[in-house]
Amino acid sequence: MYILNIILSLTLIIFVSYFLYSRRFSIPCPSWLWWLIERDNPFFKINQSSTIIDHLELKPDMTILDVGCGPGRITIPIAKKISPTGKVVAIDIQANMISKAKEKAKRANLTNIQFIQAAIGEGKLEQENFDRALLVTVLGEIPKANQQAALEEIYNSLKLGGILSITEIILDPHFQSRTKVLEIARAAGFKEKNFFGNRFAFTINLIKPISKNGYIKDL
Repeated sequence: MYILNIILSLTLIIFVSYFLYSRRFSIPCPSWLWWLIERDNPFFKINQSSTIIDHLELKPDMTILDVGCGPGRITIPIAKKISPTGKVVAIDIQANMISKAKEKAKRANLTNIQFIQAAIGEGKLEQENFDRALLVTVLGEIPKANQQAALEEIYNSLKLGGILSITEIILDPHFQSRTKVLEIARAAGFKEKNFFGNRFAFTINLIKPISKNGYIKDL
């Protein structure tokens, strides 16, 4: 019991230190915390995988982009929900996170997922390829200097009428306010379609207009 208490105390100290450090710097969640972030947060329904997926209004043959997929918390259930002819592209900057997600996909016998190890904004994505894209508590992990380029790449990768879904919760050390999210998104060309939740925990669905004059029609 004594050794267990020491381990738990050290884990708590490390986690709190990471939390405080992350408040000052934009860094991805360490891969050694994969076991923590793969679980749905019991305090915020808006951030639970089933709720996020419900807000996407998926169709069986869609192509979905999961940016900052981590260990596949959202990737795997989306791949299960769409048909085998649909596709999920999961991108993450950390090799260990990609490995964890691949292991989960293999155990679930899923063959409709493509994994890419890269940072968003590097130009790795095919243009006008996706029906939906997700950033689930990921935007703040992108360095501020790169956030605009990241959203512009996502915008270009979406089909006309495609949707980017951004989820943020206040307990995340990289929390971004609704005002900040909309500022960056609008600069990239997106228009707000739906808002779910409240100022402390929310999902914003942003749409890529069907034409340059701003006419909106989602897929």
